[in-house]
Amino acid sequence: MKSCSHLETITEPKPNTKGCEECLKMGDSWVHLRLCEECGHVGCCDDSKNKHATKHFHHTKHPIMRSLEPGETWGWCYVDEVMLDFS
Repeated sequence: MKSCSHLETITEPKPNTKGCEECLKMGDSWVHLRLCEECGHVGCCDDSKNKHATKHFHHTKHPIMRSLEPGETWGWCYVDEVMLDFS
């Protein structure tokens, strides 16, 4: 079973915005929200047309995000390609 080697990058930040930062600036919409666990950036998921959470990872190399959807406690490490449980 794969494990995440980037857990030390988690800072448990507060979300920077109440929606996808880039979509809000563009006046666009999103499907689900993801939170960067290193800096608090809020981006839209890969089911959204803009995929800003993944673009944030490619730009910053911040490896871990978690779902900001109510009731969801999972996260994802982009580098190790492994699901994380934040419950």
